[in-house]
Amino acid sequence: MTGTDASPDQPPRRPLVAIFTGAGISTDSGIPDYRGPNGLWRRDPEAEKLVTYDAYMGDPEIRRRSWRMRQESPAFRARPNAAHEAVAQLERSGTPVRVITQNVDGLHQLAGMPERKVLELHGTVRAVTCTRCHARSSMQEALARVAAGEPDPACLVCGGILKSATVMFGERLDPQVLGTALGVAKAAEIFLAVGTTLQVQPAASLAGVAAEHGARLIIINAEPTPYDTLAAEVIREPIGSALPRLLEKLTADG
Repeated sequence: MTGTDASPDQPPRRPLVAIFTGAGISTDSGIPDYRGPNGLWRRDPEAEKLVTYDAYMGDPEIRRRSWRMRQESPAFRARPNAAHEAVAQLERSGTPVRVITQNVDGLHQLAGMPERKVLELHGTVRAVTCTRCHARSSMQEALARVAAGEPDPACLVCGGILKSATVMFGERLDPQVLGTALGVAKAAEIFLAVGTTLQVQPAASLAGVAAEHGARLIIINAEPTPYDTLAAEVIREPIGSALPRLLEKLTADG
């Protein structure tokens, strides 16, 4: 036995699996793909203003429309689908798993992924933050105020402008969250990119970083991505069936 061999009394070390998810993983839960061929930004370019920081901060009417949009958001009615459940099941199997997501819907956590193992690059729609004092509270509390007659509710701490705790267009990603995601991408031995076009930078570059550091890159997406040539495997099948099947195989293979 060499010095690097595992002890017969110890189970073999399992590889770190990083799962990078985009809007495509949540479409089966009823949340639209904003950038796809039939996505909201293509159907209604004006809707982008509702989530663009400068427009939001400078125009009270944009803010009022944004709050109405949040009241109608499908994210609050959505439930985790088979793909989210499969990711949580992989984590429960004892496999080291980290989720890096571009989504703001919180469905990975609702499916059972521990909060500390989910990196939300674009924040979360389930909380609001003050743009002045940075106080944070629940989205449901803010929406209750809108329903009660406040079309543009202000921060209860300082009176500042409230926004969803998401990264709007024109805002930078949280450098700490991005840095942690970069570390996960470098350490992963298997890196799955699921339901993402891999076009929005700098998040999309994580797939390339993982591949450069020796990870087996697997892409599951309906459309081609700029990183397909780096992938060990590209899957074009529906995510709701392809991802559970793939993760079940990973679990079986140990």
